[in-house]
Amino acid sequence: MNIININDTKLYYVGGVVRDELLGIESFDVDLTYEGNAIEFAQNLKNIEILQINEPFGTVRVKIDGREIDIASTREEIYDKKGHLPTVTKIGCSLEDDIKRRDFTINTLVKSTATGEIKDFTGGIEDLKNKTLKVLHDKSFIDDPTRIIRGLKFSIRFGFKLNKQTKKLQDEYLKNINYDMCYKRVKKELIETFNLNSQKAFEKFIKDRIYKLITDKKVSLPHVNIEKLINKYPVDNIWIVYAGVLQDLSKLPLTKTEQKILDDLNSIGKIKSDFDAYKAFEKVHIETILLYAILKNEKIAVKYLDKLQHIKIQINGNDLQEIGIAPSPKYQEIFDYVLKLKLKSPDMSKADELKAARNYLVGN
Repeated sequence: MNIININDTKLYYVGGVVRDELLGIESFDVDLTYEGNAIEFAQNLKNIEILQINEPFGTVRVKIDGREIDIASTREEIYDKKGHLPTVTKIGCSLEDDIKRRDFTINTLVKSTATGEIKDFTGGIEDLKNKTLKVLHDKSFIDDPTRIIRGLKFSIRFGFKLNKQTKKLQDEYLKNINYDMCYKRVKKELIETFNLNSQKAFEKFIKDRIYKLITDKKVSLPHVNIEKLINKYPVDNIWIVYAGVLQDLSKLPLTKTEQKILDDLNSIGKIKSDFDAYKAFEKVHIETILLYAILKNEKIAVKYLDKLQHIKIQINGNDLQEIGIAPSPKYQEIFDYVLKLKLKSPDMSKADELKAARNYLVGN
């Protein structure tokens, strides 16, 4: 791995990029840590562009050879408020003290950009070999509960398992959750985990009661395989289809689109006919339809997606005017009447539709 050309003995690749190299997989994120003050270090570099500085956390985003990279100062921090962002207590600590603030041992590995030497202060290499996820201390989940979701994500991505002590700490925390946490961070981890579109991940999420981080209501595993459903009917917001199964995302900071997906689901009444299904689903996001399939009736939702949604009436307001029907609120009644007929007989021609429209007026 030679991603950047900066030969400084205090600059290290850290975390995922080192882990992924040892696992033999491509890493998309490159994080660097500088043993000292990274901002001052970056300001003294030549041929780089400083894009952003975060003074309180001692981090700097730079552009090197056309690539944006974050460089963090080694730092010590404490969680004054458990479950929220930590407070930095020291910038420029030793490399060994810096890695103590990280989540799992497999993410504590560092590699010198100058020599290529890998340093392992926590037994991370051994845990990689054993496919083990291990936290660094017993209060890890208390400090940052999002690490529980992150552990789920890593277990699915790499096929790793929590070691016995880490699993015990997770179970203990989930029995006594501090709901005063940063739900913006919780949402971020949920998105990254559920966007993997893994039924296995979702089953572990439910069975291991990780969902308790989001809601204190009891949640059962649905009978529908969500992964297969999404593979068949692709969506933009994969994560909301999984998370929406909880039916209580009130703690999460949802976007207007995400909230509408859930609100539309709750507003759908009883569906007794193909026409009911058509009217219920024609203007909602596909994520809402998939949630209906998962939580209410898969057969109805799939029939709409496979067949009904492709049925469209051809006549419009101009056609009705041409046959002598003056514009009025009755237009919608006529269109709905014709649609009901066409859902039963999809091969209806435009002429058949116009004939049906005339018949409707005669009968009404």
